[in-house]
Amino acid sequence: MSEFTHLDQAGHARMVDVTHKQPTVRAAVAEAFVACAPHVVESLRDGSVPKGDVLAVARIAGIAAAKRTPELLPLAHVIGVHGVTVDAVVTDDGVRITTRAQTADRTGVEMEALTAASVAALNVVDMVKGLDKATSIREVRLLSKEGGKSGDWTRDTP
Repeated sequence: MSEFTHLDQAGHARMVDVTHKQPTVRAAVAEAFVACAPHVVESLRDGSVPKGDVLAVARIAGIAAAKRTPELLPLAHVIGVHGVTVDAVVTDDGVRITTRAQTADRTGVEMEALTAASVAALNVVDMVKGLDKATSIREVRLLSKEGGKSGDWTRDTP
């Protein structure tokens, strides 16, 4: 079972030891899409959502979530999250959230970027659920990563 990095020889879950790895600059970009009904999109655009500024709350929630990733993912390392951006754009079909997490540490920030996107999307749903209970998160996915042993990677498909 040793080919699985998060399992020991007996097949038990473990956190991979990164003690001897050298810190390097790393970054990751992720996105989420929140599908909204036309009347919700209209409320987002004209600022009439009863709970307030949806995109501002989503941005702050995403940043806070990225910093708490190891609390949510038990095998994730506690790393220095040195930069996080969360961009949220209202489209004709909903809200597109794009996040970027950066570090200079021993392991990557893919999970931090994905966590930021996920939690930002959840906050959009929470803020507009009173307008439409059918609002849904359609996708959360990694778009790219930079740095680390495996090098750079970019998603091929749109």
